[in-house]
Amino acid sequence: MKILVLIAGTNDPSNSATLASSFASGINDIGKVHIDIKSLKDMSLEHFNLDCYGDNHEQGEDFRKLKDLFQNADGIVIASPIWNFGVPAHLKNFIDRMGSFALDETRTKGILGGKPFYLIFTGGAPAAAWTGLMKKTTSYVPEAIKYFGGSIIGTYFEGRCTIAKGKFGLVVDKRPESLDHMRKEGFKYSQVVKEFSESGKLPAKQTAIKHLYHLGQSVIKRMK
Repeated sequence: MKILVLIAGTNDPSNSATLASSFASGINDIGKVHIDIKSLKDMSLEHFNLDCYGDNHEQGEDFRKLKDLFQNADGIVIASPIWNFGVPAHLKNFIDRMGSFALDETRTKGILGGKPFYLIFTGGAPAAAWTGLMKKTTSYVPEAIKYFGGSIIGTYFEGRCTIAKGKFGLVVDKRPESLDHMRKEGFKYSQVVKEFSESGKLPAKQTAIKHLYHLGQSVIKRMK
């Protein structure tokens, strides 16, 4: 079983990367799993433009490597801070560029086949802000993944990731309850990915969401 963990933060160390590390340790508990952890800040990815959809377009070495890891992974974990109500630009750029390999040739149908994703977000605001606002402002991340044919198995938000008011830095390493929760979530996620890789089956909730999403897409296409 192969899992790709994609880190979108630019700080080192970072809260999102620290939570992702605990999540990965939980994945390892299942055994017989290979985890690739890649940081977008260390990769040179061309900004998206329509040429990226061309068959003969030179995608760049880093993008080709990331694409191969992505396509060969049985599951994908994305860990990202939330800056000014959105994810860092390099993550949005990669999501845009995913259309070159995660959509069919018409660019209207996702071809990820239900691949399981887990999203980890960190932010300076309290948890209530996630429910009230930030879940909406970052909704394009899970919605794009679903459009590409992926399945969102879980989403986690860690709030108050600041040392003090107006001071940013690593704090989650001093929150054992959060790290332990991530480890447990990682193990549960690994069980889902293992089942999906062996049988193609998703949990009932994700299967129902997937069917409803495809139904909604069909209705929209008929309305055009």
